[in-house]
This record gives sequence, C-alpha cells and structure tokens, in this order.
Amino acid sequence: MELLLPFVLLVFASFFQGSFGLGMKYMSPLSWEAWWLIHVTIAMILFPLLWAIIVVPNLFEIILSSPIESIQMAMLYGFLWGIGGIMFGVSVPYIGLSLTMGIVMGLAGSVGSLIPFFQGSNSTNDPVFTYVLVGLLISLIGVAFTAKAGIDRDKLQNSTESKNKSNITKGILIAIVCGVLSALLNVGFSNAAPIAKTAENFGVITRNSSLVAWVVVLWGAFLMNALYCVYLLFKNNTWRSFREVNSFKAYRWSVIAGLCWFAALGVYGQGAALLGDIGPIIGWPILLGLSLIISNYWAYRAGEWRNAKKPFNLLLVGLVILIFSATVLGFGSTV
Repeated sequence: MELLLPFVLLVFASFFQGSFGLGMKYMSPLSWEAWWLIHVTIAMILFPLLWAIIVVPNLFEIILSSPIESIQMAMLYGFLWGIGGIMFGVSVPYIGLSLTMGIVMGLAGSVGSLIPFFQGSNSTNDPVFTYVLVGLLISLIGVAFTAKAGIDRDKLQNSTESKNKSNITKGILIAIVCGVLSALLNVGFSNAAPIAKTAENFGVITRNSSLVAWVVVLWGAFLMNALYCVYLLFKNNTWRSFREVNSFKAYRWSVIAGLCWFAALGVYGQGAALLGDIGPIIGWPILLGLSLIISNYWAYRAGEWRNAKKPFNLLLVGLVILIFSATVLGFGSTV
C-alpha cells in the first residue's frame, strides 16, 4: 500500500498534465500573451500559494528558514525552464508540433531524471540505476514512435506543405535546447529538497512538504514567463486585449488550464516525495510518459487522428511502449 499511493498520485498528476493544454484551444479573442499571463499567474503564483498556505500555515516562515543557496538554485532552475517554454513556441513553426513534442518530451524526461540522479549520492553501482537507464531508453523509443506517428499524420493532412531544410535544422536545434531546459523544472524541484526538509522539520508531513519546494521553484518560472508576456504586450500593443468583448470563455479556460497545470505538479510532487530520494528520478519520466498518452487521447477525441489509420496504429505502439517504460521505472522503486 505504501508503494501503491505514490503511483496512484503519479497517474492523477499525468491526467492533469495531459489535459491542461485543452484550454489553449480557447484563447480567442484574447491575444496569446494576454491569455498566457493570466494562465501563469494562476498556475505559478496564486494556486500554488493558496494550496500551500492551506496545508502549510507557516509557509513563509519555513521559506525564510530554508538555506538561501537552495532558494536561489530552485528559482534559477525555474527561470531557465521558463526560457525552454518560450523556445518550444519558437520551434513549432519550423518543424511542427508533433516533432517538437517528441524531441522535447524525450529530452525533458531523460535529462530531467538523470541530472538529479547524478547530483545525488547515487552512482552507477546503485541497483536502481539499471532500471532508470533501461526505463528511460524504453521511454525514448516510445516517444520516438509517437513523434513519428504525429509527423506521418501531419504529412497526410498537409500533403502539399514543404519546409526549407535550413528551417528544419534550425527548428530541431531549438527543440533540443528546449528539451534540455524543460528538464530543469524537475531539476529545480530536486534541488529544492532542503526546502522541503526544512518544512518537515517544522512538522509538515512529507507529502505536503513538496508544495513548499514548488512555490519557490515557480517564483523563478513565473518571473521569466511574466517578463516575456509583458514584453509582447508592449511590443504588439495588445494590452487592450484584456478588455475584448465576449472574452469570458477565454478567461475561464485560462484559469482552468492554470489549475490543471499546477494540479499536475502539485500531485506529482506529493507522489515523488512519498517515493523518497528516487522520487524525482523515477516519477518525472513516468509523469511525462503517461501525460503524453492522456494528451493523445484528447487529440483522438477531438478528431485529430481521423483519416490517419496507419499513423494512429503507430501511435498505439508508441503508447504501449510508454506504459511498459513506466512499469519498468516503477519496478525500479522496489529495488
């Protein structure tokens, strides 16, 4: 039962992570930067603070009592992750959503798991390392299958579209950098462990101590995202977008997406905390792999795989491989 609860939490987290993107279909009539600023304010500031304050009443006292180096590094990694998120949007026009998603998810999952592993006291002699490595390799294969399925689907739906080779190379390079930077959200969470430990010393239960860590990491993430949004609001002169008529639906979905986004990280953090030191190492690739399954389920429901039978069959193979990789990683936690 002790091992079951963390993985149940990871499954719930994956559902939220794979579902938050649904809100992005309802940005209009708001500009992207206006919608995104509302979204990140909810996802990275208001909801994390509210949740943490409810279960950790002395939140700010704990943060002030935490090692300053841990606070600085956690915020720095969050800030760098924010840069990765921006680069994701830059890469998509060059190589398409499917290939960008495949590269980013593959690198974010593997790099985000391996850096905390080697930062810790673990080594390649640790029996867990074999399971982590094999699980990550299987996960990368699964991501590659889903990315190829998406690319084949896009070719069927945009058969006349051609892309410049130099643009493709540029897009792939941007996606690679984005994937590495996207991994830093989990690295920041792992490096915020002393903050969570401080919370436990104040009497906070292990599961909820992770929320204190997320609050600090996401301050850095919010700073990067907010600065970029404000820059675009000035550059594009889109401040008036906030006053657009008939924008209630866009506002509502921005808030819902924000709630889902941090619900994913908050629940993931609780599951990872219950797994102990290996939580961020094993839990992160499981979260990303299962969330890819959820997001493709919503894409299927929306008809995005209609008239693409062969690519869809390839997608199913990739999703089965991802489930298998999650099983291998999960088994590694029992070693």
